[in-house]
Amino acid sequence: MDSSAPIRVHGTMLWFNSAKDLGALRTDAGERLEVPGAAFSPGEKPVGRCAGKAIEFEAVEGGVTGLEFVPEGSQRRARRRHRY
Repeated sequence: MDSSAPIRVHGTMLWFNSAKDLGALRTDAGERLEVPGAAFSPGEKPVGRCAGKAIEFEAVEGGVTGLEFVPEGSQRRARRRHRY
């Protein structure tokens, strides 16, 4: 097996500064990585607040590529029953 093959990793965005085109994330294993704007998949670069959002990316030799936000599952609310 090739040790330089990309590995799909899950994590959480910590912050992204669009003026500096730089951000940071924390992997599920606890590692903190810097993220350049070029690491995001097309159309995935954050606009506005992104802290705490779940992400997936490919880790290759200490670098990050193909970063995408994980869609949040639609949370269903319980139906309210009317009491008379």
